[in-house]
Amino acid sequence: MGLASVSLAPSASAEDGKLGVVATFSIIGDFARTVGGDRIELRTLVGGNSDAHVYAPKPADAMALARADVILTNGLLLEGFMERLVEASGTTATVAVLTDGADILNDPNGGHYHYINGEAVFHATPNDPHAWQSVANARVYVRNIVAEFCKADTEGCDIYRTNARSYEAQLADLDRDIRKTIEDIPEDRRVAVVAHNAFRYFERDYDVLFLAPQGVSTESEASAADVASLIREIREKRASAVFDENIADARLVEQIASEAGLTLGGTLYSDALSPPDGPAASYLDMMRHNVRTLATAIKGG
Repeated sequence: MGLASVSLAPSASAEDGKLGVVATFSIIGDFARTVGGDRIELRTLVGGNSDAHVYAPKPADAMALARADVILTNGLLLEGFMERLVEASGTTATVAVLTDGADILNDPNGGHYHYINGEAVFHATPNDPHAWQSVANARVYVRNIVAEFCKADTEGCDIYRTNARSYEAQLADLDRDIRKTIEDIPEDRRVAVVAHNAFRYFERDYDVLFLAPQGVSTESEASAADVASLIREIREKRASAVFDENIADARLVEQIASEAGLTLGGTLYSDALSPPDGPAASYLDMMRHNVRTLATAIKGG
């Protein structure tokens, strides 16, 4: 749907005393809610189990931006819809890029594939946008959120900082727990197969190798040669399990698992949280679910 310019409406803060915040997708929304608590009125554009790479904004999203005080984005070309949406909204809000200052990986292939309804869709970007898969980077996101909230709402700054300190302690515990869980997996078994290259930051920080059908055809289905090439790599590197992702079509990884003689080890949450009643309703839950699912499948493989 096309987005026409919208007239500015009063900000959420002007209406109810709360800071009006828009987060582009569910993981950023969770960070914002944790830092902001009751002082913010939060709208998240791309919800649980939904892919921000391919999201098509609605007129209501432009209206939300027009009313916002602060807009939180990932950056690194993850949200390809944002430039057009910001322009259409006419917003005067600060647009914050939360990956500023994070330890960012280059994308060696200039981008990565997403599998949507059996079709391989290439997302071109010079850097890997999935920086939240590193807990160290998640702490950078949180610090950037605090800085933006404090600038927009000086009276609430002490509350934001207190909430962030408590959350950073939880993130430090999470990082230690992930490292301990991975250390218990023999090094030669730390190889997994996923639907797309969303876990390179996790790979870098926690020493787990992820194989993905990165180079397969962009036709509607991967060719037999494409799949055979990946299966050879799976066998050469002795991958222990195959995982589907909550935002990706599972058919290709199911085919790969079947032809490689591996079982499907469960669902990993890559680019989005689960809905509130799911196993990954928060960032902390998501990361713990992922490492637990990885360890259980790999050890049992």
